[in-house]
Amino acid sequence: MPNYLFIYHGGKMPETPEEGEKVMAAWNAWMGGIGDALVDGGAPVGMSKTVSAAGTTDDGGANPASGYSIVAAETQDAAANIAKGCPIIDAEGSVEVAEILPM
Repeated sequence: MPNYLFIYHGGKMPETPEEGEKVMAAWNAWMGGIGDALVDGGAPVGMSKTVSAAGTTDDGGANPASGYSIVAAETQDAAANIAKGCPIIDAEGSVEVAEILPM
């Protein structure tokens, strides 16, 4: 079964400790619901730098990543269906789903 990289973009940070607890509970429930298909829960990521072919380095990018996970699924559409339940979507973020190709 192929693995898919979930790349999280955007999403609002919780404004209070109570809101943070609710957000973490939502993430834990969603990841728990994925079950054995969750290969790597991943992590949030910090600010990025984009390096271009011209050798320039810019802070961030057009749509900087805010985190990642790895999920196993039969097809990319099946992986995208799993991503539809991701709590980052409720926080005004998005999930990019890309197959990890064998090398």
